[in-house]
Parts: sequence; structure tokens; C-alpha cells
Amino acid sequence: MMHLNEWRDKIHENAVRHGWWDEERSFAEVVALCHSELSEALEEDRAGREDVWEGIGGKPEGRAVEMADCIIRILDWCGKEDIDIEEVIAQKHKYNLSRPWKHGKQY
Repeated sequence: MMHLNEWRDKIHENAVRHGWWDEERSFAEVVALCHSELSEALEEDRAGREDVWEGIGGKPEGRAVEMADCIIRILDWCGKEDIDIEEVIAQKHKYNLSRPWKHGKQY
């Protein structure tokens, strides 16, 4: 099983090889692309489709696939920025462990 930083590197290498970074992308564009993947996941849910199903030409489709696409976009950006995503997740999770129930919200 690969670690997240290994996935980050493989995903970013593939994106570069396929021309996704031939022109500079702004952070806003990367975030918008992540939003679009999440919107596609919502569309799959609203359509009542399976989490993973085979589309035209064997292309994986479904809620889980679109969620994975968002993770792929994030890991691609982390690869471009040389971010140790495993360390960032570990830091954030450690902090989250110390937070109160529902982060102290009353709802």
C-alpha cells in the first residue's frame, strides 16, 4: 500500500505528463476544480447512482469516484507545491483530537 506522499508524487507526475501544468494555475483555479469534482459527486448522489459504476469506455463513475477525483486534484496541487501532506494531516488531526465536542458549537 502506498503512502499519501507517494500517491501525491505519482498523481502530480501524471498530471504534468498529461499537460495539466503546461500553463501556471492559480490557487483559485485549483480550488474551483476541487469544487467541480464535489459538485459532480453531489450530482451522482442526486441521481441515485451507485458509489462506483462503469461508464462509457469503462470509465469509473459515481459518488466515490468523484470524491476520489477531488482528492486527486488536492494531491496534484500538493505535488506541485512540494507539500508533505502526510505531515500536514498528522498535525491537523493531532489538533482536532484536542477540540471540544462539535468544536464548541451549540448546534
